[in-house]
Amino acid sequence: MARDSQAALVALNRFGFGARGGASGDLINAASDPRGFVKAELARPNGVLLEAPGLQSTPQLGQAVFAYQDQVKQAREAAKETAKETAKATAPAEMPPQPPADQKPALRRNLSLNTAATEIGGQMTDAKPADSAAKPEMMQPNASPPPAAKPAPQPLNVIQKTFRAEALARLQRATLVECGFTERLVVFWSNHFCISASKGELARIWAGAFEREAIRPHVLGRFADMLKAVEQHPAMLFFLDNQQSLGPDSRAGQNRKRGLNENLAREIMELHTLGVGGGYTQEDVTSLARIITGWTFAGRQGQLGTPGSFVFNTNAHQPGSQMLLGKTYEPAGVAQGEAALADIARHPSTANFIATKLVRQFVADDPPPALVARLRDVFVRTDGDLKAMATALVDSDEAWKAPLTKMRSPYDFLVASGRLLARVPEDPGRYLNSLNLLGQPLWSPAGPNGFPDTSAAWAAPEGIKLRLDIAAQVASRLGDNIDPLDLLEFAAADAASIETRRTIERAESRQQALALLLMSPEMQRR
Repeated sequence: MARDSQAALVALNRFGFGARGGASGDLINAASDPRGFVKAELARPNGVLLEAPGLQSTPQLGQAVFAYQDQVKQAREAAKETAKETAKATAPAEMPPQPPADQKPALRRNLSLNTAATEIGGQMTDAKPADSAAKPEMMQPNASPPPAAKPAPQPLNVIQKTFRAEALARLQRATLVECGFTERLVVFWSNHFCISASKGELARIWAGAFEREAIRPHVLGRFADMLKAVEQHPAMLFFLDNQQSLGPDSRAGQNRKRGLNENLAREIMELHTLGVGGGYTQEDVTSLARIITGWTFAGRQGQLGTPGSFVFNTNAHQPGSQMLLGKTYEPAGVAQGEAALADIARHPSTANFIATKLVRQFVADDPPPALVARLRDVFVRTDGDLKAMATALVDSDEAWKAPLTKMRSPYDFLVASGRLLARVPEDPGRYLNSLNLLGQPLWSPAGPNGFPDTSAAWAAPEGIKLRLDIAAQVASRLGDNIDPLDLLEFAAADAASIETRRTIERAESRQQALALLLMSPEMQRR
C-alpha cells in the first residue's frame, strides 16, 4: 500500500489541490488508480466552466461600472451643492452702509447697534468660554445654528461586491472538486494570460469574468482559440491599453495626433506565445501593434456597440498590409489580426514556450528536457490541443517519479488547507486577506508576466514565517475540535514521512499539532 499511497499523494498534490478531509476518501480513490484519478477530470470538459447565481457577463459588468461611476459623480456633485448651501447659510451678515459722520440720528443708530452687539456678545460669553478670536457667526444676534449637513448617500460599490462574488465562486469550486487538476490548469492559464485587478475599476470588476469567459472554455480546447478569446477580451484590452492604440494613418490617428501603443503586441509575443528569444524583432512587435489597432471595447455611450463588449473600430485601424514574422498580412479589418494570432499560435517557438511552462508548473523548476520535447511535439501534432497536452503530461513517467519538491504557491496552500479541513468558504474575506499578506493578491500580479512559478519565489524566510502565522491562526480557531493525526491520514496516510508523524505526535496541544501539520512538507510541497 505504501507505493500506492505515494502515487496517490503525487496525484493529489502535484496535479490537484490535495486531499479533502471528512468522508471524501480522496486518498483511497487516488491510490486505486492514480493516473486514472487525475485524468478523469479531463473527460468532463463542461466541468471546467463556472456558473454561479449573480455572476454576470463582461458587457453587463461594464454597464454596471459605468452606472456606478455616474452615481458616484452625482453623489459628489450633490455633496458640493450641499456644501455651498451650508456655506451660504453660515456666512456672516453684511453690515449696513456707514452714513456720513454729520448725520447725528444715524450716529445714534450705530451706537445702539454697537450696544446691542456688546450685550449679545456678553450673553454668548456667559453661555460658553470665549474663543481667542471672535467668529463671524457670533455677530449675528438672532441667527439660529445651521442644520448639520447630511452626507450625500453613497452608491453601493458594485465593483468590490462583484470581485468578492467572483472570488468566492472560484474558491468554492477549488475546495469542492474531487481532484482539482482542471482547476489547477485554470489557475495556470489565468496566470499565463494574466491581467491585474489593480489596474482600475474596469479591471477589478472584469477579473473574474475574464477567467470565466476567455480561459475556462478553452482549458481543454485549442490554444489558438484561447489566445483569440484572451486578446479580444475587454479586460485584456483595458489592462494593456490597446483601446488607446491608434493607427498613425487611421482617421482617428490623424485627427487626434496620437499613434500606436505597443503594450499588448509586445506581451502577446513575449509572454503569451513566442517567449523571449522566440525569433521575433522589435519591428515584428510594431507590425503586430499596427495589425491589432482598432481592437477595443465599446464605452459608456455605446456608440460602437453594447457598452463593455469587444468591438473593432475601423476608424482607429491602421490601413494597409503588414509584414509580420516574414509573412505579409493583407488588409482585412479585424480578420487581419485574427489571422496573425492564428499563425503565431502555431509557431514552433510558441509550442516550446508553452510546453516548458506547463512542465515547470507541474513537475519541476528545472523542466526535464525530454518531457518538454514530448509535450512540444504533442502541441505541434495536435494543432495546440491543450487536453492532449495535459493527458501526455499525466501519462509521462517523469511527472510521477520526480520528487515533490516544488513549493505550493500561497493560493495553492490556502486552498489545500481549506480542503483538508473540510471548510467550504462562505465568505472570501479570510482568503483574500491572507493572499494579500502572502504576496499573491488574487488576480493582481505586479506585472503582465504574472506571479512566479518557482520554489525560490515562495520559500523565502519571511514568506514561510507569514505562512506559519496563518497556520497558527487557523489552528487556534479550529484546533480544539480536530485530531491532527486523523487529518494526516486523510492527507497522506502511510506516504507521510516518519518525521512529520513524530512531530505531530510530540506537539504540546492539538492547536500546535494542527499548525505543524499545515506547515509540513506534505502540505507545503507539490
